[in-house]
Amino acid sequence: MKDFMDKDFLLETATARDLYHNHAAKLPIIDYHCHLDPAMIADDYRFGSITELWLGGDHYKWRALRTNGVDERFITGKDTSDWEKFEKWAQTVPYCFRNPLYHWTHLELRTAFGIDERLNPETARGIFEECNRQLRENADMTARGLMRRYNVEVVCTTDDPVDTLEHHRRIRESGFEINVLPTWRPDKAMAVENVDAFCEYVGRLSEVSGIAIRTFDDFIDALQKRHDFFAEAGCRLSDHGISEFYAEDFTDAEIALIFGKALAGHALDELEIRKFKSKMLLVFGEMDADAGWTQQFHYGTIRNSNSKMMALLGPDSGFDSIGEWSTAQTCAKFLDRLNSRDKLAKTILYNLNPSSNEVLATMAGNFQDGSVPGKIQFGSGWWFNDQLEGMSRQMNTLSNLGLLSRFVGMLTDSRSFVSYPRHEYFRRCLCNIIGNDVENGLIPFDGYEEKRVRRMVEDISYNNAKQFFGF
Repeated sequence: MKDFMDKDFLLETATARDLYHNHAAKLPIIDYHCHLDPAMIADDYRFGSITELWLGGDHYKWRALRTNGVDERFITGKDTSDWEKFEKWAQTVPYCFRNPLYHWTHLELRTAFGIDERLNPETARGIFEECNRQLRENADMTARGLMRRYNVEVVCTTDDPVDTLEHHRRIRESGFEINVLPTWRPDKAMAVENVDAFCEYVGRLSEVSGIAIRTFDDFIDALQKRHDFFAEAGCRLSDHGISEFYAEDFTDAEIALIFGKALAGHALDELEIRKFKSKMLLVFGEMDADAGWTQQFHYGTIRNSNSKMMALLGPDSGFDSIGEWSTAQTCAKFLDRLNSRDKLAKTILYNLNPSSNEVLATMAGNFQDGSVPGKIQFGSGWWFNDQLEGMSRQMNTLSNLGLLSRFVGMLTDSRSFVSYPRHEYFRRCLCNIIGNDVENGLIPFDGYEEKRVRRMVEDISYNNAKQFFGF
């Protein structure tokens, strides 16, 4: 019987162990998509407790707690103490066997706090007090200190076009050695399905851009001005959270009328909404191509399914799930429109529904043009798929239908400063897949090919992302 999560955790062969320990593990982290709060980095925030650091905003853990029968007041409630919430999590952890949360929990305790003890009701109090002691007393247990601890080199946050980016400016001016860059996330500029919220957003955009927005052309001018502002702040990527791809046919006159109708506060029908979103995706794609950015598309989510809890807690609180749409044709049509105009930027496609793995892996191959290795990327296992089986499925699909060697690798997609072990988890998984192939005679491992295999692991773990994004 192997020890639980020993130094060779997930590494089944000697080759896998060599590839991980001598090649993948030592490399810095490029976290090119996350939801960290740049204000916390600017302030070098010190967390008040392990509960705040670990459980605040982590809807992965919130879902597990609810499933384990924990009352909401011990999850997001304001009338319970940090210890009471932590205690409930410690009681839940032993029920997480075979859920990636069990591995992540203990990787984070080990790598952030040096604690090898397993978390359960018997150890909870001691672990709680030791983590809090370190957070209170250790000079490096701050937002920046934790990033240094994990050997982070680049972080790309997620930011709205109307954001002032003042915290990114403060980070740069402070001389912080880790590169913290904004990412353009213009979802609200497409969200005409809620005309009241959309009109309010247009007002904010007008204010920050200094452009009076009366027409659709004004709207695009204001967004372009903000896009330029993001570029000046070091932005290299956009990101779009969409349920599905939009590629309706439309005319410019139709879009102008739809925008005017929305700005007047009149509800739009479903076709008008889809036409507007189709136009906006094209506009944003062209902006990104002109700026030399990489565009990312995260699609396939049913968000905020629980209307009762949405009203109580708001979005991003653990009530989203995998969606089911037929998007192959619209994705192809959207990418083809940009490509036909020579405006197809470097692109990463992430699907939440794993049944679309082969769809996206083959879709990426349609639009590779030889200008950039892996110009169109089939993105890493995302959200419900960033666990062992999901990551393995994604990499196996990419291997079969594309070039795994050109893959830009993992990201955290997290709001937590201790979620960087997800990169370790990914790298161990990667090395195990490749190491097993070597040992089974599926990949040669001598002469030139041995060097290529080792370099392949280093590229996927670090080098490809650095080169692809131009960091």
